[in-house]
Amino acid sequence: MSDEFYRMKRLPPYVIAEVNAMRAQARAGGEDIIDLGMGNPDLPPPDHVIAKLVEVAQKPSAHGYSQSRGIPGLRRAQANYYGRRFGVEVDPETEVVVTMGSKEGLASLATAITAPGDVVLAPNPSYPIHTFGFIIAGATIRAVPTTPDEHYFESLDRAVAFTVPRPSVLVVNYPSNPTAETVDLAFYERLVAWARENQVWVISDLAYSELYYDGKPTVSILQVPGARDVAVEFTSLSKTYSMAGWRIGFAVGNRKLIAAMTRVKSYLDYGAFTPVQAAACAALNGPQDIVEKNRQLYHKRRDVLVESFARAGWNVPAPRASMFAWAPLPPALAHLGSLEFSKQLLSHAKVAVAPGVGYGENGEGFVRIALVENEQRLRQAARNVKRYLQSMGVNVPGKAAG
Repeated sequence: MSDEFYRMKRLPPYVIAEVNAMRAQARAGGEDIIDLGMGNPDLPPPDHVIAKLVEVAQKPSAHGYSQSRGIPGLRRAQANYYGRRFGVEVDPETEVVVTMGSKEGLASLATAITAPGDVVLAPNPSYPIHTFGFIIAGATIRAVPTTPDEHYFESLDRAVAFTVPRPSVLVVNYPSNPTAETVDLAFYERLVAWARENQVWVISDLAYSELYYDGKPTVSILQVPGARDVAVEFTSLSKTYSMAGWRIGFAVGNRKLIAAMTRVKSYLDYGAFTPVQAAACAALNGPQDIVEKNRQLYHKRRDVLVESFARAGWNVPAPRASMFAWAPLPPALAHLGSLEFSKQLLSHAKVAVAPGVGYGENGEGFVRIALVENEQRLRQAARNVKRYLQSMGVNVPGKAAG
């Protein structure tokens, strides 16, 4: 009996888990760790959403199997969201499916549409499911950049010209996790034209659709005429409504892709718990002030992080969207690499961040910092970072951080 399982051999060690294990061990030992590593919101969902969960959970009929593709009311609520937010009309019966978080949805779609040996174009660095969802399904990954410039489209053209077999799927993620890069509608217009010309499916991950700053709203690829011929888009309630643990997301777009995904899901799950889906309806259909409130809160945290870390001697670029900052290592410590730097930051500054190499080889030299602690804790993190940098012989500003 062999213990060399095929799919396990295709999954490398998850390097971010090393930092997570160190963080857990430190906390178990009583240390106060400021956790800016995992993108786990520290805010509660709106009261009316929790009330709806409780209300429906008290009904005896609510505890049976649900619907794998999502209850009709929730699919309609998501269709209505696309209408009011992006001006896009979608059919909740054929163009919307509910997922148990966008991560599960991406994996289910990869399973549905991927044959062993297929070539998938995925960004590097990227959120791991963007690559490993397809690797688990048997695909080969060809990396493309994340930066949405002319070089990006040159890379797509090279991939089509020199890859055998030709790529069949392209994954895009803007606002990007981990890099926080954003795009405008002109980018998507060009991308859709390229995908249609080259007969490539486009999978767009728009998980951070409502976390945008400086008055520049995010856009959806489905706003482009003809996009639904080639594209499907994933969104999530995790960050918008602080419902990460509830595991509710959506896929919207091309009917053929939605149908394939729905069919696979029907074999794998019975859908999310019905009271959770009912509460998700309340989130999408109810008062939306929480969306702006959360956006302003993360915006303020972003500004506090950037300002206080700069005074601590570490210049962190201000992200234009998402709940993450993508920070180059301090130049004097760049030789450590992102994993060792993250470990030292945890051990000596009691601050957890995610090493960039965990998101792909092109993430080396960076760390991802999540805006999931309050402003006071961010300032404390900056003070801790300053002491660590000074201990490493790094020249930092004389004025106290925070």
